[in-house]
Amino acid sequence: MFVICCSVIQYLQSFICYGPSEYSSYCSERLRRTLANGERSEPPCWVELQSVENKKPITVVVSLMDGKSVTFTVDSASTSAEVCNSIIQKINLQDTYGFSLYVAMYEKIWSLGSGSQHVLDTVSICEQDEKRQGREEQHAPWRLYFRKEIFTPWHDCSSDQVSTELVYRQIIHGLKSGDYQSDKEDDYVQLAAKHYYVQHGSESSMETAEKIVLKAETVEYAREKWPIYFSNFLSVTVKNLCSGPSVPQDQFVVVVNWKGVFFQDVTEAAFLQLSYPEVEETSGGIVCLMTPKGMYELKAVKGRELVELVNMFISGLKKRSVYAVAIQDLRDPTLLSYRRGDVLFIIKDGEYSSEGWIKARNERTNQTGAVSLDAIRILPMLTRPTEETLVNMILLFHANLWRKLLLSTGHYYVNCFYQCFKGLESKEGRGKGGAKEKLWANSKEPLKQPLLRSLQGNSELCHLASDCFTDILPHVRTPIDLTNQIFGPATAHVELRDEIYCQIMKQMTNNSHGMERGWQLLWLCCGLFPPSQLLLRYAQRFLESRPREPLASTCLQRMQTMLSIEGRKLPPHQVEVDAIQNNSTQIFHKVHFPNDTSEIFEVTTTTRIKDLCRNIAKELRLSSSDGYSLFVKTSSKVSDIMDSKEYFFDNLRQLTDVVKKGKKVKEAIVPYLVLFLRKLWFNVISGKDLTADLTFHFPQELPKYLRGYHSVSKEDMISLAGLLFRIQVDTNKSQFVMIPRMLKDLVPADQQKIMTADDLKKHIINAYNKQAGITVDEAKLQFLKTISQWPTFGCVFFEVKQTSEKSYPSVITLSVSKQGVSIINPKTKEVLAMHLFSKITSWSSGNTYFHLTIGSLVQGNTLLCETSMVNTAHTHNYSKCHTCAYVNIFSDCLCLAGL
Repeated sequence: MFVICCSVIQYLQSFICYGPSEYSSYCSERLRRTLANGERSEPPCWVELQSVENKKPITVVVSLMDGKSVTFTVDSASTSAEVCNSIIQKINLQDTYGFSLYVAMYEKIWSLGSGSQHVLDTVSICEQDEKRQGREEQHAPWRLYFRKEIFTPWHDCSSDQVSTELVYRQIIHGLKSGDYQSDKEDDYVQLAAKHYYVQHGSESSMETAEKIVLKAETVEYAREKWPIYFSNFLSVTVKNLCSGPSVPQDQFVVVVNWKGVFFQDVTEAAFLQLSYPEVEETSGGIVCLMTPKGMYELKAVKGRELVELVNMFISGLKKRSVYAVAIQDLRDPTLLSYRRGDVLFIIKDGEYSSEGWIKARNERTNQTGAVSLDAIRILPMLTRPTEETLVNMILLFHANLWRKLLLSTGHYYVNCFYQCFKGLESKEGRGKGGAKEKLWANSKEPLKQPLLRSLQGNSELCHLASDCFTDILPHVRTPIDLTNQIFGPATAHVELRDEIYCQIMKQMTNNSHGMERGWQLLWLCCGLFPPSQLLLRYAQRFLESRPREPLASTCLQRMQTMLSIEGRKLPPHQVEVDAIQNNSTQIFHKVHFPNDTSEIFEVTTTTRIKDLCRNIAKELRLSSSDGYSLFVKTSSKVSDIMDSKEYFFDNLRQLTDVVKKGKKVKEAIVPYLVLFLRKLWFNVISGKDLTADLTFHFPQELPKYLRGYHSVSKEDMISLAGLLFRIQVDTNKSQFVMIPRMLKDLVPADQQKIMTADDLKKHIINAYNKQAGITVDEAKLQFLKTISQWPTFGCVFFEVKQTSEKSYPSVITLSVSKQGVSIINPKTKEVLAMHLFSKITSWSSGNTYFHLTIGSLVQGNTLLCETSMVNTAHTHNYSKCHTCAYVNIFSDCLCLAGL
């Protein structure tokens, strides 16, 4: 009967399996059917309850219009589609489209369609109605019929005799019962004569054939004369009247049949009639109906069904049509020449197999040749178009691009736009200098209001939308300032994104100057965020209609990519703007490494930080990218790009823009370097990855060693000094005399005074000679193998002043490792305390301080420190993520570790 939560289904299925054998298989099958066909909307009917009680299937009889009937079984999940398919198979019906299941009770009859409508839901409704009338529900006189509901515009009576016979009998039955009404007596006379001949004609083979033909003529006659009786009816409400003549009421009925789409009022009179050439297309759950008379947004309960039906008819007509109209002029000796408005007869002989090209004959010139589908509109009709139809088709094409782009979400200047375009069509060439044309085409005048009605009522968004393209002369402002102004509001407000697309495309329409800048802006826009689903198809058509533009296909590809991922949070970065201004769709960025080398890497507008890290690790042939991170170095600090899932350029802007805002003098570009460093030192084994050791581990650990953060014995200090001297001079022993001047690069700062410079020189030379025969790289590796045995290897250090713990020195060194935070006496290197991350309750920091709380918030101890090394204010709760604590705590001080 109804669908239950997915997480419960498996338990229900298991429960059923353990039930009584006579019920388990029965219930399992019913559950399977319900899951397959969807939930019911009405309670069980009487016939269902009897079926369950008697454990017998439900038998129904469906009457056909030729007097026959079909009997078969149904269950609680049976749909009208299943019943119709069963009937179709039993009677061998070939032309199946438009036949539906109907239910009748007393004088009322209505369609169940041939889709997902549950049959027994309708039976339940009939029983409920009978009960409301004070009668027994089991006696409800409902009946099922199989009838023709709607014809296709290309219906062919000769394609299936069975179909024609059923429809013929349906028409005769309808005439007899008074279902089909006409104000012309001749209609009845014509049909009666045909029917009389069919009934009473002789049995000769020729006359039998004529009977068949007359039946087909009867069907075709009724189809032509009474399309209203073979229609789909949907109640709709006007959601938004975008343009065109007003409708007499907000609620009415939309009638769809093979002739077109009609708006019908309560008196069943059609106040608007549209043939399919006049309906460009429909879309969405809110039905958007494009017509030469305007665009209508309608809300319908079965809106999707209406959209699918109309689009199916339009698509089918275009597929079968041999008529097209030229929408532009073309004079090309290698192709078929034509003028706008020429009727082209499509020749379907398969000569042109290339996609996007057809063969056609110009009816005005009688010439034949190849035609691009981009330059014509195939008419959804099977007969030659009238002049009025041709005008409407041209009107639809030229108006629809911008009416769809702007009016599909509501344009302030709807009526002005439409009236202006009518003027364009009535007089060739008018509008090139017309002021009203600027409403949808390129204009130097700034917008006073946004293009989209959806922004109406929000003064802030209206103001932002109107200011996007004001004051954009290149000599007034820098390119990055302009892109910030154009895209900044849209990245911050989703509601403005369609507006930006529309404004850019508006400026690129009928614009003979500045098109290169327009394409560059559109390229940037397509990489920031996609248009909404309502605008998407029109933005795609805008790009697809310009195949010769170099950036069109790239813009389309970028737009498609953005549909499946989240949009950017900030406007384009300077690097992106520079790239496209140089007509390059490839973006490259330099990345620096701690061994004073750098490389160039390609970065797209949607490259995430984690992806770039992986690409760098792959290019450098590192064993893994785990533990590495990107950093940004400015003149004042080194900042970690912490969120690996964020877009690279968004994070880069966040870090560099903070510096820019802090400047007293505004700068166009903030100088910065992007660094790639090891950040986490989990499972770092010296010698396992030589590239990592030489490029990252050695240059990042050496400064910490020389600053004196490690506790080192005299013997290790001398041995390491010998290795560092070899790294400096290799085998050049003439540099021995320079050792006293090189001590700051060989010996930790706090160890340089334990003996004289001459004594240190002697010990270093002795150690150097003992290490003879090794290369510079081997010396670096030996250095790492030695210090990697120390507990402080890979730690982040910084010096602070503490004021809360009297037993500690006033100046202490904090060491952050993968285990936790250690408090170290900087003079003796004694570890005063070691706090695991699990014991650190919280911490916070500002520009010159940080607080560390150990233990509970009530009884814990708080370490209050001052330092110039913490540059960003943030708070963190360690109980949630220990690794995150190791990653983020005092990350700005990593400059001490490797820079």
